[in-house]
Parts: sequence; structure tokens; C-alpha cells
Amino acid sequence: MRAVAQRVSRASVRVAGDLVGHIDEPGLLVLVGVTHTDTPEIAAKLATKLWQLRILHDERSCADQNAPLLVVSQFTLYADTAKGRRPSWSKAAPGPISEPLVAAVVASLRGLGAHVETGEFGAMMDVELVNDGPMTIILDINE
Repeated sequence: MRAVAQRVSRASVRVAGDLVGHIDEPGLLVLVGVTHTDTPEIAAKLATKLWQLRILHDERSCADQNAPLLVVSQFTLYADTAKGRRPSWSKAAPGPISEPLVAAVVASLRGLGAHVETGEFGAMMDVELVNDGPMTIILDINE
């Protein structure tokens, strides 16, 4: 699994103009991509890493200050741009595999005590954020 975690002052996601998820206080916007070899165990490992990652102010984590997270599925994190000018999406897992794994990340975060908002899987989303810092971290979680 691959994730991009951005420290934000606030963030929101809309689908067809409707607000589907938002955080209005400091926390993390997390874009999550799934590849073919990912498992529920990897999803849980990613959730724990995100919850404990000390990238908020004063080297604190979401767990330390009960900060919210906005999790948005993002298959394009597995784009392969090695050949030509058009990205290949072959490394990204298809929806039937990735949707339950993104949901597993969210469920694991909630199980850890996190307040989690989400986007809508597979939808065209408008994501707005105020990146605080800016602070953006890329995480690759493997078995």
C-alpha cells in the first residue's frame, strides 16, 4: 500500500458538489493507493503507522492529540510513467480488490480511536486542503 499523508489545517472532499467528508481542524489528509499484493494485514499496518506518525506540530501524532484524518482513495499513486507520455495503471489494484482494503484502513484507524472522514470510492472527487507547513510524507507499506 502507498499513502501520501499531508498535515492540514483543514480539508474537504466533494462529489458532484456535495460535501462527503471534511475535517475543520488540524489533522491529516491521507491519499491511499492499493496494489495487487496488498492484504488486510498491510492495511492495518498502514493505519497504525498513520495514527502514530509524529508529523503534527511539536512532533505529535494524531494519536497524541486525537487529531482527525480525512482518507481518500487514490489509485493514481501507483501510476507507472517509465514509458511514453501516458501513465500505466497496471500496478494499481482494481476496485473489487482495492475498495475493501481502503475500507480496512479506515476501519483500523477507527478501531485505534481515530475520528476518520472519507471520500467516496471510485467517484470523481474535488479535494480541497490547506497544507500546514507544508508537510507531506509518502509512505510505502509492504509485508
